[in-house]
Amino acid sequence: MNTTKKEAIILFDGVCNLCNSSVRFVLKHDNKNQFLFASLQSDAAQKLLLQFNYENDKMLSLVLIENDKVYDRSTAALRIGKKLRAPWNFLHLLILVPKTIRDYVYNLVAKNRYKWFGKRDTCLIYSGEYKNRFI
Repeated sequence: MNTTKKEAIILFDGVCNLCNSSVRFVLKHDNKNQFLFASLQSDAAQKLLLQFNYENDKMLSLVLIENDKVYDRSTAALRIGKKLRAPWNFLHLLILVPKTIRDYVYNLVAKNRYKWFGKRDTCLIYSGEYKNRFI
């Protein structure tokens, strides 16, 4: 699978309840349909990560591929937020917080996401109006 510069692809942990809730949030607030999605457990996501020579670590729950660049952790979340409709796009201002601090908080949540928010046995399958947004 080759990406184009126009695509913004969100890779997310498909068994994580927090991650799935976040995907639903983005779908609801992305009125320009700017994002495609794939669970990190999918073949499509693995091929994309391989294409970009990106190694997925166990704490990773979010990756954004945009303009042929890979963003992860807090930077990915904030870049996604920037493209959502107001007021959510203002969260991007948190990019001014040093990355080490942002990623410390991200990693804390990522490490505990299953304990705090729960985990599914299988990846959630999206259908209906959003089906074409998933690869």
